[in-house]
Amino acid sequence: MKTIPLSTLARAVLPLAAVVTISGCVGSGKPVVEEVLGSVDLKEQTCLARAMYFESNRSSEEGMMAVGTVVMNRVESPSFPDDVCSVVAQNRQFAPGVMTREMGAGKELAMASAARILRGERHEGVRNARFFHTAGHNFSYPNMHYVAIAGGNSFYEKIGKTLRRHAKLATQADVKAGRPSFDFAELTQPEAQTGGRASAMALDDPDKKPATNPFMALFGAPATSGR
Repeated sequence: MKTIPLSTLARAVLPLAAVVTISGCVGSGKPVVEEVLGSVDLKEQTCLARAMYFESNRSSEEGMMAVGTVVMNRVESPSFPDDVCSVVAQNRQFAPGVMTREMGAGKELAMASAARILRGERHEGVRNARFFHTAGHNFSYPNMHYVAIAGGNSFYEKIGKTLRRHAKLATQADVKAGRPSFDFAELTQPEAQTGGRASAMALDDPDKKPATNPFMALFGAPATSGR
């Protein structure tokens, strides 16, 4: 039987041991194995995790994925910055201190959920929504079309006057009761086929300046702190 030199075994085993050690560092502030393998950008992952952590119930994976989907929808919109950290860091857009406060219990879930979002996963119910507010709050604005409720938040799209003629806008009560919420994106396929970030404006009111606050969009009020 051929003998393998100890030096060869050491070279093979030590890198594996290093990866295993790093993979156990979630929550310690050190990179998890996903970043070591280069599958996601650590800076973007952290920025996204912060938004998901401070804007959703910290034990709700669904809620975090919903907030993460909103962030990525904003990245794809011409009305907002085109990178994750710039979207999250916009003034008065997310919870106060979203970029500076310490994350505690629930950080591991937020980081893992952020990695999933950056790999392309989305909360299907959120669709193209770029806005949300605390679930249960009611507002009288005529262009709010609710698509999902998750993690203590209600997520909605803004629908322009022309598109509002084609279907009834869904309320929070509709979503909570499980009643179907019309997908207005089906009416904007020609616009969507033009490609690029401009197509993300298809659902917005053409005569209104796009709101920039995902938590209290259109209302002129600052976002409240995360839970």
